[in-house]
Amino acid sequence: MSENSVQGRLIMKVADFRRIALSFEGAEEGSHMGAADFRVGGRIFATLASAKEGYGNLKLTPEQQAEFVAELPEVFLPVHGGWGRSGMTHIRLAKASEDVLTGALRAAWALRVENNVKPKRKRTPTSRPG
Repeated sequence: MSENSVQGRLIMKVADFRRIALSFEGAEEGSHMGAADFRVGGRIFATLASAKEGYGNLKLTPEQQAEFVAELPEVFLPVHGGWGRSGMTHIRLAKASEDVLTGALRAAWALRVENNVKPKRKRTPTSRPG
């Protein structure tokens, strides 16, 4: 068994995360706060902000996050704090197969594409005492 495999499957690395994220239609790499991010329609769907800790990050809904964590708790965990409560999810690259990583990135990308086409809510001006 090679050093890049666990139980006969390849270990996913940052380069794999980047390659797969950029394989989706319209995906582009950018940077946010010094970390690589992946966008579609100018909006982030995944980042490598936690790459030094061995994680990729996915922008999911809280419901999607709960499903991923329940199904594969050794692979997925919520990002700490408020970001995690809003659906930001770590994927442990060394524990993820290529199929799992691809599916998770596809879910994050599809959610962003779907949200990009929804009409933006108009902000209503707040009333000021007069």
